[in-house]
Amino acid sequence: MTDNSKEARARADLKFRKAEREATARDLVLAEHAAEAERRKAKSSKLKELRLAKEAADLAASDGAPVKKKSPRKTVKS
Repeated sequence: MTDNSKEARARADLKFRKAEREATARDLVLAEHAAEAERRKAKSSKLKELRLAKEAADLAASDGAPVKKKSPRKTVKS
């Protein structure tokens, strides 16, 4: 009887450790994902700031007249 309870306890302990490792790995992945999202957000914000500054400089250089952007050409498939 003590062998069964020791084995059951050992199995339960192994199962718990495995669940603990998986939870730790999951937390690590979520933290990496959040950090990547934050870096992407910061980069996008910086690029937007640079684009707006360039547009303002272009507008100032053209004596206040809005600059028309060229629309991309559409290709026709045959």
